[in-house]
Amino acid sequence: MNDRDRRPPFRKGGGKSFEKGRKSAGRPASRPFRRDREFDPDGPAILYGWHTVSAALANPNRRIRKLLLTENAARRLAEEGIETRVAPEIVRPSAIDQRLGPDAVHQGLLAEADPLPSPDIETLEPEGIVLVLDQITDPHNVGAILRSAAAFAVNAIVTTARHSPEATGVLAKSASGALEMVPLVTVQNLARALTALNERGFLTVGLDSEGSEDLGKVELRQPLALVLGAEGKGLRQLTRETCSVVARLDMPGEIKSLNVSNAAVLALYIGASRLRLMG
Repeated sequence: MNDRDRRPPFRKGGGKSFEKGRKSAGRPASRPFRRDREFDPDGPAILYGWHTVSAALANPNRRIRKLLLTENAARRLAEEGIETRVAPEIVRPSAIDQRLGPDAVHQGLLAEADPLPSPDIETLEPEGIVLVLDQITDPHNVGAILRSAAAFAVNAIVTTARHSPEATGVLAKSASGALEMVPLVTVQNLARALTALNERGFLTVGLDSEGSEDLGKVELRQPLALVLGAEGKGLRQLTRETCSVVARLDMPGEIKSLNVSNAAVLALYIGASRLRLMG
């Protein structure tokens, strides 16, 4: 049985239940379909997919509450010597499909876990690179940025408490395990957070297509904070004003703007190369 892409049959949910044209008696009405607790801010983090769950299991700072595995996934974890840490519940793939919805590629693994703690911005070491996200709301983009941040050994990602996706579900799956590797620093006010970084010696560089300088020509130094804005809106005005420099990414082709996750990896490559952080 293939764990990768099982789709359950369509089920109607909610409202009254009818059988042979008559109202059924003595049965509770079926509940409308609800996607688990991925969208419940008070619930646990929902983690699914091989890389996401195996990385969480390997992270001693991540408390696992519940673990659902298919037989194939449990066998693979055992073969690779990955401890489950809690007694898993062995289920059919369709049981996980029903929890997540038919489009989630869970590969036979689903975990409920406590959210990871958010470090205080004052605890960030003034070295290397951090990323700052200005109200980027798409969980796929934030997950992809996390994955790139892990690849470039970014020290932390600073994001806002509001207008940012929860570190669960789609974001965690898109990050492919990087959620366990790069600390997420959540702040209430981004301008104040940038001011704190400036005061601690960070060079804060905002990325904007209308930036006055090409990032490749800016004199970069450590510690460096690269600030990315949401697609469409870009950096907010107060964010731009708080950055030390606002730079653009010059490209030779006809298209001059990139998806924010692509812009992040290009900016990280330029920054790491200029700072000699790449081996």
